[in-house]
Amino acid sequence: MKTKPDLSFWKLWNLSFGFFGVQIAYALQSANVSRIFATLGADPHDLSYFWILPPLMGLIVQPIVGTASDRTWNRFGRRLPYLIGGALIAVLVMCLLPNAGSFGLTVSSAILVGLFALMLLDTSINMAMQPFKMLVGDMVNEKQKGLAYSIQSFLCNAGSIVGYVFPFLLTWIGFRNTASAGVIPQTVVFSFYFGAAILLACVIYSLVKIKEWPPKQYAEYNGGNTEGDNTGEKTNLLKLLVKAPSTFWTVGLVQFFCWFAFLFMWTYTNGTVAKNAFDCPETTTINAIVEKNAEVKTQRYSAKYILTGDSLPIVMHGKATVAGFTLPSGDFVAADNLEMIHTDIDFITIKKGGLDIEAPTAGVEIKSQVVVDDLIFEIDGVNQYSFNTPITTNGITLLVNGTERLESPSITLVDRLSRLEKPSHLLLTDIYTHDPHTGMLFLDGVNEVTISKGSEVEFSTSVVLNTESPQYNDAGNWVGILFAVQAIGSVLWAIVLPMFRSRKFSYSLSLILGAVGFVSAGMLTDPYLMFISFALIGCAWSAMLAWPFTILTNSLKSGNIGAYLGLFNCSICIPQIIGALAGGWILSMLGTPDQLAPQHMMMIIAGISLFIGSFAVIFIKENQSETPSTTQTK
Repeated sequence: MKTKPDLSFWKLWNLSFGFFGVQIAYALQSANVSRIFATLGADPHDLSYFWILPPLMGLIVQPIVGTASDRTWNRFGRRLPYLIGGALIAVLVMCLLPNAGSFGLTVSSAILVGLFALMLLDTSINMAMQPFKMLVGDMVNEKQKGLAYSIQSFLCNAGSIVGYVFPFLLTWIGFRNTASAGVIPQTVVFSFYFGAAILLACVIYSLVKIKEWPPKQYAEYNGGNTEGDNTGEKTNLLKLLVKAPSTFWTVGLVQFFCWFAFLFMWTYTNGTVAKNAFDCPETTTINAIVEKNAEVKTQRYSAKYILTGDSLPIVMHGKATVAGFTLPSGDFVAADNLEMIHTDIDFITIKKGGLDIEAPTAGVEIKSQVVVDDLIFEIDGVNQYSFNTPITTNGITLLVNGTERLESPSITLVDRLSRLEKPSHLLLTDIYTHDPHTGMLFLDGVNEVTISKGSEVEFSTSVVLNTESPQYNDAGNWVGILFAVQAIGSVLWAIVLPMFRSRKFSYSLSLILGAVGFVSAGMLTDPYLMFISFALIGCAWSAMLAWPFTILTNSLKSGNIGAYLGLFNCSICIPQIIGALAGGWILSMLGTPDQLAPQHMMMIIAGISLFIGSFAVIFIKENQSETPSTTQTK
């Protein structure tokens, strides 16, 4: 078997340049997915669950892609066909994901669309990313692999910087950074559009510049099947795992703790930064209404809209509606009779409005109603008062029925649910519109339930960040800046890494620095001091991109390198799946439902995981001569 020739710097550059566009897509996904799903209406405790499908698909798809590409030879090459397919799918999905909330769908439907798009996006990104790693293994000799993966790391982080700062730059240019409930802001949507365009351009560049070796030449440098057809022996993945070098497993152990940590970073950085550094306001969201009494088993009813049997709204989009208010005398003033509550400082404003619903199949009609803005009273954006709590009015004037004026030292706002005193029929439904210009509304998925005792029903609520607030969306942009700082730190550290004589020492040191960054990111409240935290996290990221594949491919010397790299991708996918499954449970253990989820604690836990990963590096034994069997099995 011949020794692979040295390649010029620019040939090494061209082998990995497409990574730049792929990483822009990956950066947009990692920095904005939690923001997107939180905007669509997802509970913070559920955010990690949305990250299960992407690595699960990677766990299934990547070994198949790796194995199939080992046996693919056509006019486009061996690895490039998978780059083309993955990139084209990624471009299409990047145009779909940020629009999940713009199709007039219900919350659950919008989240499902987002989940499907996220699954396809992550899978297609990995399909497009893997060929570049395999090309280095195919065409670069042992001496230059460190340089090749460093170039790949540089391009990876350069692409990350571009993807991360897109929303911030578009806000600065003048794109809208806020939107109505459930709709993704313009800055995020157009960031995905521009990223898709750059990815497409990078794929075209790669197809022009990369010339893969034909089968015979490949076999001369790598061994294995020289024909590259489908008539040869098939690769048995299970047997490959059994014969895998010990390096495969020890590096995989380190990878577990690293990717577990970074899954938490992608999931919880938005919430951490929004609360700690931008003082994002909180809001109470109604998840369901719960019926508790001796006659029936506890029942939980959840829907975007919950109406009484005569079509009066009780819950609208996670907010309670106003029945009216009570005076200290015990008198009740119904909301239908109330036009305005007003003071010189606009202490409370109630606006009158109604929803006329056309629902031929459901046969119901929402009646005229009064709704309080946000349904939680605020002064200067800070929550002060809620339902069923006396509010000192300080001589407030109340206008009732357009003529009668009332003055009272205090009032108590009452929601519709608390006014149910007898057995009642409720409608659980979604409301949507086909045409936002006409405002024509329709009911969807109506489910009628019966409440046996109205007095035994209560709200089930959770406290979440207000995703419609400027603070939350400014924090979302700042997360992109912080991730860009991480990428810059990673680029600079990638220059330093080859200077260490010991890969294992530099690997472990990098993870320790990243662990310090994670812990400090969960504790700091100054947005600029967080630059230090994320620069340190960048050190860990740089080592994660460079050393695992360098160490592993140096121990692989067979025609199954693609299969092994595909299997090794499991060390990236499995920890993310476990982290996604455990994230919501861990978060619920750290707080209570009536408090804002302490997302900053998840960053600290990520740091602890990275500390463990740095210790696990000692188990890696680099052995250049240790190779798996080159015998292929049926």
